[in-house]
Amino acid sequence: MTVAKVVVDVPASQTNKIFDYLIPAHLDGSLEAGMRVTVPFGPRMIMGYVLAIEPNSVRDQLKPIKDIMDLTPVLTEELIELGKWMAEHTMSFYISAFQAMLPQALRAGYQKILHRLTTVELIEELEAIFAGRDYINFEEFVDQNGSLAKLKQAVADGDIEIIQQVKSKATYKTVTMIRCIASKQELDDYLAGLSIRAVKQQAVIKYFMENQEPIQLKQLLSNVQVSRQTLNPLITDEIIETFQAEAYRNPYQDQTIHRTEPLQLKPQQHQALEQISKALNAEQHDVFLLHGVTGSGKTEVYLQAIAQALTLGKEAIVLVPEIALTPQMVERFKGRFGSKVAVMHSALSKGERFDEWRKIQRKEVQVVVGARSAIFAPFENIGLIIIDEEHESSYKQEDHPRYHVKDVAIKRAETHRCPVILGSATPTLESFARATKGVYQLLAMPNRMNDSSMPQIDIVDMREELHAGNRTMFSRQLKEAIEQRLIKKEQIVLFLNRRGYSTFVMCRDCGHVIQCPHCDISLTYHRHQNKLKCHYCHHQEDMPTVCPNCESSTIRYFGTGTQKVEETLNQLIPEARVIRMDVDTTRKKGSHEQLLKKFARKEADILLGTQMIAKGLDFPEVTLVGVLAADSLLNLPDFRAAEKTFQLLTQVSGRAGRHQLEGEVIVQTYTPDHYSIEMAKNYNYQGFFEKEMALRRAYQYPPYYYITLITVSHPNPNQALDVTRTISQLLIKYLSKQARVLGPTPSPLERIKNRYRYQCMIKYKEEPEQKRILSKILSYYEDMIRKDDLMIQIDLQPYQLM
Repeated sequence: MTVAKVVVDVPASQTNKIFDYLIPAHLDGSLEAGMRVTVPFGPRMIMGYVLAIEPNSVRDQLKPIKDIMDLTPVLTEELIELGKWMAEHTMSFYISAFQAMLPQALRAGYQKILHRLTTVELIEELEAIFAGRDYINFEEFVDQNGSLAKLKQAVADGDIEIIQQVKSKATYKTVTMIRCIASKQELDDYLAGLSIRAVKQQAVIKYFMENQEPIQLKQLLSNVQVSRQTLNPLITDEIIETFQAEAYRNPYQDQTIHRTEPLQLKPQQHQALEQISKALNAEQHDVFLLHGVTGSGKTEVYLQAIAQALTLGKEAIVLVPEIALTPQMVERFKGRFGSKVAVMHSALSKGERFDEWRKIQRKEVQVVVGARSAIFAPFENIGLIIIDEEHESSYKQEDHPRYHVKDVAIKRAETHRCPVILGSATPTLESFARATKGVYQLLAMPNRMNDSSMPQIDIVDMREELHAGNRTMFSRQLKEAIEQRLIKKEQIVLFLNRRGYSTFVMCRDCGHVIQCPHCDISLTYHRHQNKLKCHYCHHQEDMPTVCPNCESSTIRYFGTGTQKVEETLNQLIPEARVIRMDVDTTRKKGSHEQLLKKFARKEADILLGTQMIAKGLDFPEVTLVGVLAADSLLNLPDFRAAEKTFQLLTQVSGRAGRHQLEGEVIVQTYTPDHYSIEMAKNYNYQGFFEKEMALRRAYQYPPYYYITLITVSHPNPNQALDVTRTISQLLIKYLSKQARVLGPTPSPLERIKNRYRYQCMIKYKEEPEQKRILSKILSYYEDMIRKDDLMIQIDLQPYQLM
């Protein structure tokens, strides 16, 4: 009796274990660990992952596996172990950990089928729906307004059974190919017998006399300049035949990639690469923090380190924040390593992502460049892992499983005995503190590649602008600087940490602010559709003409969004050509790329955008960067607010003066004296680090303390508060005396999607029992979670406190 250890596709605490299934004789020998299977679970069929195969089981009466869904394993042995570790490390379900590792196309879909078991006539209504068939889709039953009560009765009577079918969403793209099936002699004879007027068919025969390889139908028609009809007689006469072949979807087929050669390294780059090379050659696991200012040439160090890993026969994973994964960035890696590179990010379609993943699985590529999930690339011989812009908060997954890429990268690198490079101009305090202590190795690159100085940063106090009577969102200095750049035919980047037309809508008579009916947040005005939208639950409504509270017509927009900035720019500087880049203008596939190409071709003078323009962009003609609302991040209820502000200002400043032309940065703020803004002005990372670390120590925040955030939500606010209070009391009782438990308090956003949210927080230095205690608390509330719409979220490393 051979047994498969299977994790089933049911994300619930009762099923969060490994089940034993019998491997039937017809599947014995063809089933391997890492494959997806269809298994019976209760009354239904569901998908599962095989984690191991063992000779026997301690359990009796095992159910057999129904079917195999893959020809080759989708999870490697290492990924199976990594998934188990990740589930335990983040307190997630096993199934969630494994699903996170694979492209969406490999997640199962489920379909209900109704199977008629009886030959006796059913009741009239059911008979009409089945219409003489033995099997129908459940959707068809619903569409025909079938009675669920009558269906239940028919199931209870044994007349009908409900079958749950598992469908893989994976779709393989196929293309029509043509191949020659006649011998050379047969081709000669056929050509001799063709009519003199059959010029097109002669051309096809001559083509296959010279080319033996199969060719895509589309390509053949184009190469030989013939139509599909021309081929039909040749197919009938068995000279050629068509067949279907699998093909990859290529998201970059329209992009012309120019091959690039390694550049001559500067001394600082050379020193950094030397340290990385030592670890590569020694197959030694080290974590390097590459602290280099923007424009210091970190990417070239990455490229040359990858080239070395490839010469050693190894593979490389490069992670880039989603918003910095621009076509420009992809081009750098494809330009150096060509077809050895797979790219994985959210702008690709499901099918494209699946194809890129299959290239990795089939060992057709050696380098993967991608956003967060690319860390799970199914490589089996990793030589190097690079995390660019390592400070980015998008490297933390905010829902199940709540992993941080850095932890997963280090775990994989330990297994493969290879180095990890964390690159940033503004590393997180945690990473820099580890580097100063010698836990990570610090590699410093303090100078820009072209030896140019960092652009000068001017801070403009917007309070003074108001006092001087300037009520626009552009300070006089910024407006003047934009006009000068337009005269010089240079380009400008304007950054605003918000999208939409206006932050909120308020009545000037009664002060009423229009709120989302489902969340405790004001609605944002989007001018293009003249709608008010909630960015949390996606509720939207038409912009009212009068105040819904007092019916006054003095309803006005307040705050500043990208749409409003664009409109103001058009009024103040009508000659400026503006490209706006935010979530609204980049929704369509490829729009991000098109807008950047337009800006690169100098079809616009100003690139105005949100966070997506702060990183990874390199335009030689950009000499001015304007930051319109530097305070927007500072006012968030988050202990990392100052750090995020410093990082963002430094990053966005790095977009100016990257080449020959000198750059300038103008930062507009209402709090010019804040230390994060002052330090960013002088590019003083060390000064900021010391100041912020002193505050973190005083208030007991990371990196001096670890934090766990527990968020409880329920449609009833009292219920949410009661559960959070009980959890806090249990934690105080069972954790060590050194742990501090704060709360319960309402979440900064107290209500989202009609659910009330409360939270409590644990601050600790060492709590080896924490996960066990939290697991017990979760099992204590298991029934309420299942039956009473209660949600308890545990984040062992929160990056968002909202």
